[in-house]
Amino acid sequence: MQEIREQTYKVRDAWWTVLLVDPLAARLVRLVAPYRWITPNLLTGLATLLGVASAACFLAPCFLAGERWWLAAGAVFFHLSFVVDCMDGKVARLNGTGSLFGAWFDFMFDRLRVFMCAVALFGGGYARTGEVAYLWTLIVVTFLDLFRYVNSQQMAKTRETMRAELTEAAGPAPRTAPDAALAPPQGPRARLRAALLRHRIRTHLVSGIEFEMAVFIIGPLTGWVIATSLVAGALLLAFELLLIVKLWRATRGFPVALAKAQAAAACGRTLQNAGSVPDSEVGINV
Repeated sequence: MQEIREQTYKVRDAWWTVLLVDPLAARLVRLVAPYRWITPNLLTGLATLLGVASAACFLAPCFLAGERWWLAAGAVFFHLSFVVDCMDGKVARLNGTGSLFGAWFDFMFDRLRVFMCAVALFGGGYARTGEVAYLWTLIVVTFLDLFRYVNSQQMAKTRETMRAELTEAAGPAPRTAPDAALAPPQGPRARLRAALLRHRIRTHLVSGIEFEMAVFIIGPLTGWVIATSLVAGALLLAFELLLIVKLWRATRGFPVALAKAQAAAACGRTLQNAGSVPDSEVGINV
């Protein structure tokens, strides 16, 4: 199991994944990894089928009795679909069977699964009750889910562009000095961050994963579908706005950082060239 964890676990991940998904997914990966016919794309397809089962359960109360139990069953199927969806990436990393098409396939069917379940959960709620609030919540949930993933990809591209330009200007360098890396974190916020990172939990505590789990698992299990979705959506927006503010600050400071890197590199080249010139050529008399 230790080898599975080392090769398949991400350095940092969402707390829902670390605490409630990885322990089960890693054990299932250990069982299926020897069978090479169980490919990441096959697991993505299975996750989609479990998503269809979840959506069917969310719709079932429109036609069958037992609303509470159908919603709970839909939540369980959605969680299982997410577990299997996490398995496909782990199997790809473990067996080296990942592909560009597989990454596209996984992303597109993830979005399809979420949209399917959203339509079933909130559309089914509207069909049962006639409350327009379900339809408005469907719009909000769909928008926030797409916004989160598009925003994260664009922010990652922006940061990667800045990082590449700084590296090109100054050359690769360690992010932290050894002494700084060994220094204990100062302040409650820094200690909390260090504690989360020690357990692989990223400090972005409400991301797209936690949002989806709140909407499609916690909401149906508690019966507070609309309220849970709105609270989770507000928290998601707050964390996204925090990331956007950080990115804005980074982009504003980027020209200065780039100029400093270029100046330092130019100074280093000047010193290197001066050091490589023979003493006789620079007029040094002994």
